[in-house]
Amino acid sequence: MIDLYNFSHISKITMSEEEIPDTAQHYLVCGTGKCKNNCQFYCNHCHRQFCEECTDEHKKSPENNNHEVVPYRQRKPQLPEEKCKLHQKRNVDIFCKDCNVPLCSKCIFMKEHSGHQFDDLEEKYAEKFAFCQNEISKIKNHFLSTTLDFKQEIKENVTKLKDALEDIRNSIKAEAESLKELIEKVTSDKLAQVNTIENSLKRSLESQETVFDDYIAYLDKLVKEFHSYMSSSDINVLFSDDFENLKIQSIPETTQPDLPMFAAGQFCRDEVTKLLGCVNIPSHEPEKRKIKPMETSSSRLKHTGENMKPTLSLSSSVTKVGEYTVPGVYNVFHISLGKSGRLWGSDKHGKLVQTDLHGIQLQKIQTSGHGGYVYGIHRVTQDGDLMYTDRKNKVINRIKQDNTITEFIKTGGWSPISIYSSHINGDILMGMIKGGEAKVTRYNKTGEEIQNIQRGNIGQELYSKPHYITENINGDICTSDLNKHAVVVVNKSGQHRFSYTGQGSGFIPKGLCTDLLGHILVCDTHMNNDTVHLLDQDGQFISFLLPKQVNSASVYVDNENNLHVGQYDTNKVKVYKYLE
Repeated sequence: MIDLYNFSHISKITMSEEEIPDTAQHYLVCGTGKCKNNCQFYCNHCHRQFCEECTDEHKKSPENNNHEVVPYRQRKPQLPEEKCKLHQKRNVDIFCKDCNVPLCSKCIFMKEHSGHQFDDLEEKYAEKFAFCQNEISKIKNHFLSTTLDFKQEIKENVTKLKDALEDIRNSIKAEAESLKELIEKVTSDKLAQVNTIENSLKRSLESQETVFDDYIAYLDKLVKEFHSYMSSSDINVLFSDDFENLKIQSIPETTQPDLPMFAAGQFCRDEVTKLLGCVNIPSHEPEKRKIKPMETSSSRLKHTGENMKPTLSLSSSVTKVGEYTVPGVYNVFHISLGKSGRLWGSDKHGKLVQTDLHGIQLQKIQTSGHGGYVYGIHRVTQDGDLMYTDRKNKVINRIKQDNTITEFIKTGGWSPISIYSSHINGDILMGMIKGGEAKVTRYNKTGEEIQNIQRGNIGQELYSKPHYITENINGDICTSDLNKHAVVVVNKSGQHRFSYTGQGSGFIPKGLCTDLLGHILVCDTHMNNDTVHLLDQDGQFISFLLPKQVNSASVYVDNENNLHVGQYDTNKVKVYKYLE
């Protein structure tokens, strides 16, 4: 019986001229044996191949009138000769549809196949043959090519992985080198401090030594005087006024110096590890490789670039796409966008309001500004909670999504004036002031202090009033400093990268944020500008993003890459599209 599903058998037949590459030194010749012309046609009845001339001759013969002659590529496969197992002198040529087996013409009269339906075996064989050809085509044109593309993509991913990990290694080494340099600088400062203390104490002791030298000289002189009186032949001198006035002066009082002591630093391996950053593996499920749908004849005509993902870039123009009001506030000095489109806005007097984008007030809190204007005092966390500063009581409060308010972090003697929750690792960044000092402090998710940034690489004061704070996509910490009239940027290790001081005369930076491209956007409220500056992540000025006199006080880029701009003279927020 013919095995219609035997691929090894079919493959011998399917290796036709369609499969032969164009470069092969081969062509099919006419099958009549009379000529050596190139084969172009095929007779499905005779199962012979013909050139054009022999085809005409074959058709002219009256006995071939019912023969089907077709172009060679449209030929039907020839049914292999196979003897019937029951009738050894006959070849199978009929297919029983009910039993799904090939038969010879004599088998159809057998009792086993009584009443069954039959098909021409050659037709059924041609169907199976065409099916195999189609499956082979699918395998070669789709499954195999897609798999090879994935295999190549994996090789490229291996290269990318090596490059990414090498970058991480270099970053770790750079962080360590930076920390090493900082430690050497601090060590040098402390050794200089020890030398100064030593010199001061040494001078004090040397001064005391001089006092005792003088006192010893005085005692030597006094001894000599007493000896002179003792050796005098005139006894009256022992009763003279000069002798009576000879008295031993008391030993000079001096102080015993308190020797300095060294208090060893309190640090552990975990704290050093935190200072050197961490390697994060994304927690989300890996994206599955996308399998392209099999192309049909019509889809092959489409341009290959139509399905490419668009890349994000600056738009050639900025378009206003919306506007809404934050009720219950005088102006909009700061914006934090929460989950479900809910927004928190605060004004210069510390009123903090939660609203939806339709302007419906959901919650209102009066925060403690402790005198003066208040600025970047709140931020929504990765969990959807809101944190806000209490400058007067020196604490950070947390509002959970069930609206319960708790004290989260106490900042000691420092007043928190700005806050940010990292979207990279959930750390909390705070700008703080105390007296004439200012610093940025990093806390982990649980509120544990892990980093303080106050001075630059050469010991300079970095901050004066870091009243807005945010983080860039590369981990840089960005602050707008009202007193320094600058945007101050340090890397995640606290090393100063740059300070941006505006364009031309006057720069009063207020609200700032970053976007997915690493741009830094900062409001300038100076009367000559009153707009939003757009910088790249290295602090290079790109453009004034909005027209001047937009009265901007705060900025925020949402998940749809829309720019929300809060105004300092009204409680309105305008929304712009600047990326495409």
